[in-house]
Amino acid sequence: MIAEKVYLKPTSVEEAVKMAVLHHDSFRYLAGGTDLLVNKFQGNEESNCLIDLCEIEDLKTVIKHGDPIKIGSLIRLDDLKTHKLIKDNFHALVKVAHEVASPMLRKTATIGGNVLCENRCSFYNQSEWWREAVGYCLKCEGQICIATGGKKSCFSKFVSDTAPVLISMDAQIAIVDKDGTSIIPLESIYTGDGIAPRNLSKTAIIKSIILPSNRHFNCSFRKLRPREAVDFTSLTTAVSIDNKGKVKLVAGGVDPKPIVVEGTTKDDKNELIKQVVKKARIVDNDVYSRTYRKEMITVYLNQIFSEIGH
Repeated sequence: MIAEKVYLKPTSVEEAVKMAVLHHDSFRYLAGGTDLLVNKFQGNEESNCLIDLCEIEDLKTVIKHGDPIKIGSLIRLDDLKTHKLIKDNFHALVKVAHEVASPMLRKTATIGGNVLCENRCSFYNQSEWWREAVGYCLKCEGQICIATGGKKSCFSKFVSDTAPVLISMDAQIAIVDKDGTSIIPLESIYTGDGIAPRNLSKTAIIKSIILPSNRHFNCSFRKLRPREAVDFTSLTTAVSIDNKGKVKLVAGGVDPKPIVVEGTTKDDKNELIKQVVKKARIVDNDVYSRTYRKEMITVYLNQIFSEIGH
């Protein structure tokens, strides 16, 4: 028996969460759809219910009350550059958003969707017939990680581009769920498990991304990918220095979760970079080799430090 397909369109976050609770066994939230719909086409996503968040106006605002700036999770990546608060305070965020995918996709993709972008692997993100032919991996209920040959851990890579920049600036997120609203550090939602890469409740919705505006971050990033448009990252690195000398390095694309290292401007930058390289659990599941991506962590982080003057 084929399950009934359901499409729902709530007008508030609370209504969306209630719908999610009712369809808990088989649903997904839909925002820009640039990730979810591709996965459905490839057979990697089979939920029977889609809950479209696009009519929820509370998720489309950029506001400032006191110090923090709150960026609604449904703000499209292409629209970040039109918000004066973001342009004036977080230029690196505008710039990294411009590096995601292609111009057409950025007009649909949302910032909330990008920080929740599904982990990827060259052996998993393929068509159903391809996965069947090569053998199912751990991420699709197989018995082995094809990239490593191991039977215990999946190392699908964390590929959000905006998250490393946001984390480097100590971003928090406001989460709405059936029990209310909570505010937690963005980096805390990533588990490092390639099969279940986030520890958010299935029914939770990111309402906004919260950034401090009074720390005057000097921030920059680098991204490695075969083509400047469309391709997911093979390595994204970001560094921020705030007005009190705190330094935060973040790397994506080289581990199932973002690699984070903190220090101060008094620390040896080379030692901070070595810590990032040491933490990265890189495997050969990308178009670039493991060795090359590992070497490029040091290259990119040195370039960023030179750019931001440290």
